[in-house]
Amino acid sequence: MPGAARQAALPDATGVGFKPQHFNDLCAAPGMVRWLEIHAENYMGDGGRPLAQLRHLNERFPISVHGVGLGLGGSDRLDPDHLARLRHLCDWLAPASFSEHLAWSSHDGAFLNDLLPLPYTDATLTRVADHIDQVQAFLGRRMLLENPSSYVSFTESTWTEPAFLAELSRRTGCGLLLDINNVFVSACNLGFSPQAYVEALPLDQVAEIHLGGHEAQQDDQGAPVLIDSHGAPVADPVWALLDHTLARSGPRPVLIEWDNDIPDWPVLAAEAGRAARALGSLSR
Repeated sequence: MPGAARQAALPDATGVGFKPQHFNDLCAAPGMVRWLEIHAENYMGDGGRPLAQLRHLNERFPISVHGVGLGLGGSDRLDPDHLARLRHLCDWLAPASFSEHLAWSSHDGAFLNDLLPLPYTDATLTRVADHIDQVQAFLGRRMLLENPSSYVSFTESTWTEPAFLAELSRRTGCGLLLDINNVFVSACNLGFSPQAYVEALPLDQVAEIHLGGHEAQQDDQGAPVLIDSHGAPVADPVWALLDHTLARSGPRPVLIEWDNDIPDWPVLAAEAGRAARALGSLSR
């Protein structure tokens, strides 16, 4: 029925991040893909092919809107113009889900093209909670908060990341978006157990799971460091961490993210198929 998918919740099935070059293949042969994610900032214009494609897809798939530009962790006030554009998008699209990052990306009026880390302190907790409350009230919808990939830690932090996320969810009522690859990258870079991280989260608040690729590099001292690149297949240890997570959380919507060095559709569809098999194994 036209428009029915617009009101549907995300299914406990596999989605992919939509890329325009996949539009025809996705419509013709979606394979195991049951829902789509878009980056909000790519669809804040007034028309053209991007919105035409999105309106068509919105008739066929539940859509998750994933923001990358609010800067929830920053010290600046949230940009009212950005919020207004985001609300306009969510109002007409009526997405099944909206999410943003636990990160900051602007300061003193300058926008930085990155998702930057923040110290986990009581003051930061209050600031981020206030920003989440503002977003949820302005949009009139619950948001999901995504854990970052980390390359440094802060000596001033007094909260662990899982505890910080759990407290934000408790204070604001927001849900959590668990990026499994980010957990693995952070664990390898900072030296903690990714399994223990997952077990410390309130998994009942996790409403969406992300998977993506990473690459291994070296820092200036020659030590290994993992980079969350979103430009490669999901690594085997990340698939294993997904299995570990799903065994504890039960089925969840699982997304394959591939934003750089984007492959042809069959490659992305194969990754989605592997995620679908991981979900399917829970029922056996």
